[in-house]
Amino acid sequence: MHDNALIYAQQHKAQFLSELKEWLAVPSISTLPEHTPDMYKAAAWVARQMEGIGLENVALKPTGGHPIVYGDWLHALNAPTILIYGHYDVQPVDPLDEWQTPPFEPSERQGYLYGRGTSDDKGQIFIHLKAVESYLKTNGNLPVNVKFLIEGEEEIGSKHLADFIRQHKAMLRADIALVSDTHIQGPDQPSITYGLRGLAYLEVELTGPAHDLHSGSFGGAVANPLEVLCRMIASLKDNLGHITIPGFYGRVRTLSPQERAELARIPYGETELMQETGVPRPFGEAGFSINERIGARPTLEVHGIQGGFVGKGSKTVIPARASAKISMRLVPDQNFQDITRLFTQHIQLIAPDTVHVKVTDLTGGDGIVIDPHLPALQAAARAYEKAFGQSPIFTLTGGSIPVVADFKKLLSIDTVLMGFGLSDDNLHAPNERYLLQNFYRGIETSINYLVEVRGQ
Repeated sequence: MHDNALIYAQQHKAQFLSELKEWLAVPSISTLPEHTPDMYKAAAWVARQMEGIGLENVALKPTGGHPIVYGDWLHALNAPTILIYGHYDVQPVDPLDEWQTPPFEPSERQGYLYGRGTSDDKGQIFIHLKAVESYLKTNGNLPVNVKFLIEGEEEIGSKHLADFIRQHKAMLRADIALVSDTHIQGPDQPSITYGLRGLAYLEVELTGPAHDLHSGSFGGAVANPLEVLCRMIASLKDNLGHITIPGFYGRVRTLSPQERAELARIPYGETELMQETGVPRPFGEAGFSINERIGARPTLEVHGIQGGFVGKGSKTVIPARASAKISMRLVPDQNFQDITRLFTQHIQLIAPDTVHVKVTDLTGGDGIVIDPHLPALQAAARAYEKAFGQSPIFTLTGGSIPVVADFKKLLSIDTVLMGFGLSDDNLHAPNERYLLQNFYRGIETSINYLVEVRGQ
């Protein structure tokens, strides 16, 4: 049964790649209203895939935003049920002129598949659909029961997902969740993420005069909101990257010696960071390694500032308004709602009375840690080793996947984070890519996992 599935996957590589390219060609950018028809098109496309490979109860489930695609196969007696999650929405493609090939015309170069969504996340969730197909087309059944939940709003904060889960608990009931939306340590070195950071994302807006003012007539007599905002932002961290918001570190989880030792195994440090990013030297909290800073410590980052005149030539104005978008990555035990409150209180406290301040909560979610000794994670380790020939490293990841915390809170299930991307896949950036070798090895790993998790 297992061998037949592996042979089928090997024989149908060209078909699998062709199908993935077809899905990637749909510009399913969830944040842009003009792409709403494409969102439905991408959802309908994967629904047809599910039906074609033999999944049942396939449906596009409406939400307050983009639809969720559901399908299942539930005929494995006395076997666990795996809830497999992914997302079909993708990030915008700006700046378009930095793409070497069109973002929605997938192309192959030097063993990589290039295009928006290749690694995040169409290419990764497609792995599990093809693993299930390989079983059903050769054996007519699966070692375990599976449920697929593929959403269209992950890139905009999964706005309606938690409510959907609450409303469909019976439909989504499972023993474990499986998510492939992370990366491994290298082309030949698999890894299992057992912890994710949470997120608090806010916008700070300052207003001063009722309208833009002539700087010659009013400069020196009124506060410039843009200058005030810059000073406020600069005060949020010290020169070593330590966040200055009172109470921010109150619930930060301390790494155990065993966890620090496991993170030290990761073949990634200052040299690799500089090579990958192009920065002249690393930056961050003293006393923590690069991997600890990335995965196990909280952060605060400014993503954009608006205000004043930025066009060609000169225009001497004092802007009436300035705003900034700021996020904080949070480690497990930090609550994003608490951090949002602390941030808001601090911003209001440090804002001078020469401007008005407004803080808007844009999105957020809690981080999570999963016991690496959990049988389902150990089953994933065995599946990786069979496909890659290397045992995986257990690691913490700096990104956020809010659905993992939702699964724990709302369905009382843990999640196996089985990634197949690489850290240099250019996620959210031009020239996003996906190593084809690991696309195929991912399918093999997923086939292995369906067997291993049954016998856990």
